[in-house]
Amino acid sequence: MDAKVALIGSGNAFFMDEGIGLYAAKYLKENYTFSPALDIVDGGTLGFLLMPLLQEYEHVIIANTGSDDSKAVGTIDVLSGDALIENQGIKKTANEVEITEMLQICSMASHCAHTTMISIVPEDIISVCVDITPALRGYWGGYIQTIIDELAKCGLSATPKAEIMSLDEILEQFANPSLEHGKGF
Repeated sequence: MDAKVALIGSGNAFFMDEGIGLYAAKYLKENYTFSPALDIVDGGTLGFLLMPLLQEYEHVIIANTGSDDSKAVGTIDVLSGDALIENQGIKKTANEVEITEMLQICSMASHCAHTTMISIVPEDIISVCVDITPALRGYWGGYIQTIIDELAKCGLSATPKAEIMSLDEILEQFANPSLEHGKGF
């Protein structure tokens, strides 16, 4: 039986680099097919409202920022849910606080997904702009590949689609959401 796997793109698209988890999830949704199937979820800043997903799936991967001033911009971390709970995670944004607290609560439930957080250290989570900084653009490919590698550890293979939607096209859809484009996601 194939494990049920979800990728949750998390963050706030209105605060520059903080939206990178959302952009990564959308990028993977638009540009790859996964076998077995992968559920890709716009987690935005839903925080505790994502809790049912941790109880529904076997594996959950969360793409997000990790605001850690002790690490260089662009540093990519892959942490298990247990490590996030133990270390209390980095908590500079409300979203980062809620994800760590949600994991703590779900860890006490009868079922909690094997959770992995893939975070990248942002340069700017203050500016109000749907974009990512030039610094994080330089790490984009590595961030996407890290997510694909973690999905492979869950038994999923990623196959690129024939037509690729660029990062700039993804950002444009978030900046100008419409019903035609699923409100951005």
